[in-house]
Amino acid sequence: MAEEKYILGIDPGTAFTGYGIIKIIGKTPQLETFGYIELSKIENPYDRLKKIYNRTVQLIESYPVSEFAIEAPFFGKNVQSMLKLGRAQGVAIAAALSKNLAVYEYSPRKIKLAVTGNGNASKEQVAAFLQNTLKFKNMPAKLDATDGLAVAVCHHYQNHYSVKGAAKSWKDFINKNPGRVQK
Repeated sequence: MAEEKYILGIDPGTAFTGYGIIKIIGKTPQLETFGYIELSKIENPYDRLKKIYNRTVQLIESYPVSEFAIEAPFFGKNVQSMLKLGRAQGVAIAAALSKNLAVYEYSPRKIKLAVTGNGNASKEQVAAFLQNTLKFKNMPAKLDATDGLAVAVCHHYQNHYSVKGAAKSWKDFINKNPGRVQK
């Protein structure tokens, strides 16, 4: 019988925080749930943080989550936005730690690369790849939900899915496949 595990992915935001939970059976990811936490209507910034924390804890308690992954904040020019995003990320991490989960962090580029093969993919491209891979019918109203789901899928691919004998670099690929190189 294949081992079953659940991964929660979070895409922190100050207006919308996306989340996704995938169930892994063997090496196959299956969609469990995904959505977003709407924060834009909450004026008090500390109430927004409290909502992120509480919903993250609720998700962890509602599913047998064993692994937690989160998107790292990207570096932008607006320092205030970065601070707010860092706080949103911090409370989601604190929620995971309060439930004794290890935390894994991935850059936006790494997430896009893992899901689509293109580190510069758009939100729409990420969502389309996930829809095809995880076979869900309806796109969510906000793509923050698929962004959270992408974090969970990226974590799965980075840590649980390896191809035996796969090349680690282009140089390694060329060395393992000399007949496939055209000169």
